[in-house]
Amino acid sequence: MNRFALFSIILLISFCISSSTFAAKSIIAPEWVISEWINGSGTSLHDLRGKVVVVEFFQLWCPGCNKFSIPLMKEWGQTFHGEIEAEDLKIVSIHTVFEGHDYQMPERLRDFVKEKGIHHLVGIDHHKPGEHLPETMQRYNTMGTPEVTIIDQDGVIRMQRFGGFDAHQAEQLIRHLLTSG
Repeated sequence: MNRFALFSIILLISFCISSSTFAAKSIIAPEWVISEWINGSGTSLHDLRGKVVVVEFFQLWCPGCNKFSIPLMKEWGQTFHGEIEAEDLKIVSIHTVFEGHDYQMPERLRDFVKEKGIHHLVGIDHHKPGEHLPETMQRYNTMGTPEVTIIDQDGVIRMQRFGGFDAHQAEQLIRHLLTSG
């Protein structure tokens, strides 16, 4: 194997490892900025300290959201029903509109949430005037939608993934955090 190929492989592996180990960096999750809450009264991330928090960034017209992250949040809502009822776990979806603003209006989102049977807390990410990307999306440095972030009881981001990912592995992380916290 030539040196360039070996270097490329080492670089790729190191990138994959560094991008998948957020816990080692101890990145504190930033507070979200929500303009409106759906499915309940709002909350702040600060108020959720002591709980494991799963945050889904989505758009109602996002194909990956509709096929992967929205069904996954609903599934985890059932899987972790006891932990949610005991207030050890909170699932929050944040509607982060960065395209199709005229279509993805709050009224349409409310209908969408009812239609999809989403029962957990849903917030509409706030837009600063003149900004293309909503505030929470910027704070979390998301790459788009869907993106899922798992935050531990101390407010540290333990996982942040864009697109599809190994849901079983993420579920195991949630279970680990629930039992170790």
